[in-house]
Amino acid sequence: MSSRTSDPVPRRRPQRLAVRGTSTMTRILLIEDDTETADAIVSELTERGFEVRWAPDGIGGLDRARESSPDALIVDRMLPGMDGLTVIEALRKDQVRTPVLVLSALGAVDDRVRGLRVGGDDYLTKPFALVELVARVEALLRRPSDDRETTLHAGPLELDLIERTARRGEREIDLLPREFRLLEYMMRRSDQLLTRAMLLEEVWNYKFVPATTNLIDVHMGRLRHKVDGPGETQLIHNVRGSGFILRVR
Repeated sequence: MSSRTSDPVPRRRPQRLAVRGTSTMTRILLIEDDTETADAIVSELTERGFEVRWAPDGIGGLDRARESSPDALIVDRMLPGMDGLTVIEALRKDQVRTPVLVLSALGAVDDRVRGLRVGGDDYLTKPFALVELVARVEALLRRPSDDRETTLHAGPLELDLIERTARRGEREIDLLPREFRLLEYMMRRSDQLLTRAMLLEEVWNYKFVPATTNLIDVHMGRLRHKVDGPGETQLIHNVRGSGFILRVR
């Protein structure tokens, strides 16, 4: 860990961009203790048009998150002073609903699940491609902020996480618990390709992927039959040899 001042500045410090046209620039707070990783992320996001602030430790990062009200946070799990999950828990207790992308070298299913359960919105395992990090941040920013906790929307689909009900437009969809969880996972990642391995790990909590199984295909077939009714535009697509995608755009 490098020694920094209380207001750390990465080597490639982004200039503060107040506006693009008439819109305020999207502000990202990065909490990451590895200087090389932080520099790469700051540089990439700045080039993409984001305004990026950086904090190299958990305590300073938490203070900055509370003070600056960023549009999204990228938080490393292992931080000096206060670990990343504790930072996220503290913000959620403060009723801060800012979307959070968790970064970690810990990639086991249990580690990812814990990161999401404490309040993280997405989880990216190190090492990662910068283009994927940017895509995940953009996906988080597209989520409706007002109803992130209680209702999900994806195209004509609406999922009430409190009442555990699903609708497509005016039509109610009767889902079994596993189907509800599967649709929730897909709606949170709409327009993204989801492999069978991802679905087995995240929806079924498999710690390993069986060599052969049609579990995903069977459940997906039933879910597609319920979601895509007669005469309706198909939303759930099978990408041959790759996985599935919920297309709403």
